[in-house]
Amino acid sequence: MIQLHKRSGKNPHLQPTIMISFKMKMVLLVGALIIAIITVIGLFIGHFISVTMEAQVGDRALSVAESVAHIPELAEAFGHEDPASIINPLVTPIQKATNAEFIVVGNTEEIRYAHPDSNNIGKKMVGEDNEKALVYGESYVSKAAGSLGDSVRAKVPVYLDGKIVGVVSVGFLANDIQSIITSYNIHLWIVLITVAIVAVMIAILIASYLKKVLFGLEPEEIAHLFIQKETILQSTHEGIIAVNQHGMITLLNSAAQRLLFNHVIQPEQYEGMAIKDLATAHQLLRLLHDENNRIDQEMMIGNTIVFANKAPIYFENSLVGTVFTFRNKTEIDLLTKELMSIKQYTNALRAQTHEFSNKLYTILGLLQLGKKEEAIHYIQLESSLQKNWIRLLIQKVSDPQVSGLLLGKLNQASEVGIDIAIQEDSRLETRLSEKQREALLTAIGNLIDNAMDAVNQKPSADRKIAISFTDIGNDIIFEVDDAGQGVPDLYVRLVFEQGFTLKKGEHGGFGLALTKQSIEGVNGEIYLEEGDLGGASFVLSIPKEGRESDA
Repeated sequence: MIQLHKRSGKNPHLQPTIMISFKMKMVLLVGALIIAIITVIGLFIGHFISVTMEAQVGDRALSVAESVAHIPELAEAFGHEDPASIINPLVTPIQKATNAEFIVVGNTEEIRYAHPDSNNIGKKMVGEDNEKALVYGESYVSKAAGSLGDSVRAKVPVYLDGKIVGVVSVGFLANDIQSIITSYNIHLWIVLITVAIVAVMIAILIASYLKKVLFGLEPEEIAHLFIQKETILQSTHEGIIAVNQHGMITLLNSAAQRLLFNHVIQPEQYEGMAIKDLATAHQLLRLLHDENNRIDQEMMIGNTIVFANKAPIYFENSLVGTVFTFRNKTEIDLLTKELMSIKQYTNALRAQTHEFSNKLYTILGLLQLGKKEEAIHYIQLESSLQKNWIRLLIQKVSDPQVSGLLLGKLNQASEVGIDIAIQEDSRLETRLSEKQREALLTAIGNLIDNAMDAVNQKPSADRKIAISFTDIGNDIIFEVDDAGQGVPDLYVRLVFEQGFTLKKGEHGGFGLALTKQSIEGVNGEIYLEEGDLGGASFVLSIPKEGRESDA
């Protein structure tokens, strides 16, 4: 089981030179972004408020000016001898009611008939922007400096009997408008600054959360670890598959890709793929649903036997995925075969040593009893047996590794009291290729071992195995016949399937499957038939050199 934990400290060997922490970087970057955004928003809204306020004040002034200009009494007053005496009292209440800074009424000569300051009545209007109203009859809003200061004012012509007789000017001082705008801007910036402070505090919380989620690592450390672990994953010879809790593949290293697809593929080709969709990995799906951890579980992936391991991944006591690792058993067998050869020679020497020691004691006993002729006869008999074995294998088998294997098995069988007979007309003179030799060594070793296991429980007189081989035709044929119990008809079709075994124990059922795979790898065949000794007889055939598969 793989359990992920939060980091509680730094690894100085993985931590690069960092001047500012990730949390501080994030707070500064987010803070700068928030300040920039709020500044732009504040300036835009401030400008919008200023423009809108001036437009609203102008519209208000224009509305008041039009209302005043359309008062009948005001227009008729222009025909009296003293218009100011009528007009000024008429507009003064309107000015107070509308909070206008001024309402000025003048004639076509721009002489004032109404003004907030009575001293200015009778004087010429200031601003020189009455032409459009007095000459062209337009109503409009303008900004200009008057007798009361800078103002936003509206100009509307006054008509009497269809003729322009004067102009009404309604204004609001720019200073008053700016005071209102400034008040709005102060409230706006207070709100925006408050939002900025809250946003920075949220950024600090988010940065703290991300720091916690990332196990306290800095981005540079994460990048360093990612590159390091990716290199480790892709360079290892073990296949690695990671799936999430839903059985979707999240990682396949190159070794696993070659085993599953026979080549390396791009991540987008397997990411999001369900492990159940891998036709070559159906046994992994069965292993995934197994609640127990598995170590070195033998299984078949595609046409390859592997040792598979399973380890669930837990994060905060919740299952978040599973990791499978597996090694190609065939690759391990390459080393195993070398060790087996050494072991076989060792067993042969051990058997010979053991037998030789017993024979020496036998000879010593005969000599001590004074039976010299019996001792000589015994020595000649044993010497003849060993010489016959060696001579038989030298004459019949041209390949030294195959003959060495057979000699080792003969001595091993002799040690445990099993009689192995090699048929006299057997011969194997064909020169074997490397692939043929490896396949034949694997097959012969497994078949003879199975035969020895089959007869091991029989009485000593019935422990017999017969071996025959020939290369007379186009194929190399090898047969191992034993005097064991044989294979029931019900199981004949199952003996070469991986995991099937008639032996007791959990880890059987792979020897014959591996034998079949090795033989088929050189375009050979292996089958089971009833033997002459009453037990099982396994027969294999391999095409001679030049006809084996290159796969």
